[in-house]
Amino acid sequence: MKANFLKVQDVLENYKSSVYEKNVESFLSAYSPEIHIYDCWGSWDSKGISSWKAKVEEWFNGLRAEGVSLHVDFNDVVVEENLNLAFVHCAVTFAAHELESGEKLRQITNRFTFGLRKDNDSWIIVHEHSSLPISGESGKALFDLR
Repeated sequence: MKANFLKVQDVLENYKSSVYEKNVESFLSAYSPEIHIYDCWGSWDSKGISSWKAKVEEWFNGLRAEGVSLHVDFNDVVVEENLNLAFVHCAVTFAAHELESGEKLRQITNRFTFGLRKDNDSWIIVHEHSSLPISGESGKALFDLR
């Protein structure tokens, strides 16, 4: 699926809606085939769209099996862009809701940085980095700062 993201904000909106719908193809349409991701779940990084697709499928399938919808909110968004490159940093909150009742079960806020490139007049993500702050005392991730 090839999408056309005329504005950087279109990429973020696609991220939100694709996660909520658990639509792997729509989600991946905003990523470069050569994507390089530093993620805070399970492995140091992910290189290439096929590797990222496997992780996204696992993520979305887990949400389906658990019976939850995932709501994504972008906060404190800063976008710096020129004609062909853009840099975005923000806080992204993921809130899991029970499908039947709509009850919020849990949420987490990660720090995100996206590097985007304009390709055939459409913005695509070429690099993504998500992180959580780490406690200096315990060495563990801090999940509930926001």
